Amino acid sequence: MARPPTKNSPPLSTDATAIPGGPAPSVVKSAQPVVAGAMMRKKELIDAVTDRAGVKKRDCKPVIEAMLAVLGEAIAEDRELNLQPFGKLKVNRRKDVPNGNVFICRLRQNNKNPDQSSEDQIAAKGDVDPKA
Repeated sequence: MARPPTKNSPPLSTDATAIPGGPAPSVVKSAQPVVAGAMMRKKELIDAVTDRAGVKKRDCKPVIEAMLAVLGEAIAEDRELNLQPFGKLKVNRRKDVPNGNVFICRLRQNNKNPDQSSEDQIAAKGDVDPKA
């Protein structure tokens, strides 16, 4: 039972939306993760590398799988990676969870043109002639 309004209090209302000067109430939804782009799977990585390198898939696949294993081991050991043009990766924090490990990493990439080869980038600086 509602009490009757006093002389100094505002009148009581049974409507929940009638808050003077306040925003209308809204239902808060749970936060959704933000995904920046499509996830690249190992198969897509192998296909992209074989296309770019111009080698056969059967030759490229074991090398890529070995490289991924070595990178995974290095990250598990909290090693800092400096793999240009991929970038410089540093593990900031590690959390052990029941089904694996969660690594909070920092990846820094240079602002170089990704279409330019490393030899072209050096030549652009004037250090070395790539044709020499």
